[in-house]
Amino acid sequence: MRINVPATKTNFLKIKQTLLLTQEGYQLLDEKRRILMLELSSIEKTVLELQDKIDKEFQQAYDTLSRAISISGKKKLEDISLAVNIEMDLFISQKRRMGVAVPVISMDIKETAPFYSFSDINIIVDETIAGFKKLLNLIIELTELKTALIRIAKEIQKTIRKVNALEKIHIPNYKETVKFIGERLDEESRESFTMLKIIKERLGRV
Repeated sequence: MRINVPATKTNFLKIKQTLLLTQEGYQLLDEKRRILMLELSSIEKTVLELQDKIDKEFQQAYDTLSRAISISGKKKLEDISLAVNIEMDLFISQKRRMGVAVPVISMDIKETAPFYSFSDINIIVDETIAGFKKLLNLIIELTELKTALIRIAKEIQKTIRKVNALEKIHIPNYKETVKFIGERLDEESRESFTMLKIIKERLGRV
């Protein structure tokens, strides 16, 4: 659908310039969409690998915990857990990734060791604590990546809508308008030329 404007030389030049800028914007947005899709694919691959790693670490951590319970007993481990002094602080900031604000999550673990006497505690207890601390770090990393994944996916949807609007609506409208005005100006030019020719011929007869 062409834009309803008077068919003047000024409007012709103005809309032609707008068409060029719109086409450039379309190319930039389409390139952004392509790069975001590659970024999304890369993050998705990392998320799947990390999720698999977390599943294995979970299994290993709970296996270690089961061994600790079988060696030291559930009651003793409950008593030990009360002596464990570990504090965790989360810090969340943001960074730009392909123009999208994504979170950066870091964890600060403060602990006052030793938590218990080593003389009557099996080393498996330390392995259990270390295993779950490692899991926490992996979960934070996964949370960061999944949030980035969601935000980049939303940005891709917005970019695709803009690309489609430019490709299917705005650019065709501007092209049609430029063509219409160009044809009208050519027609007016031919009419003016014909009129001048007629006037010349009449003046030549006088």
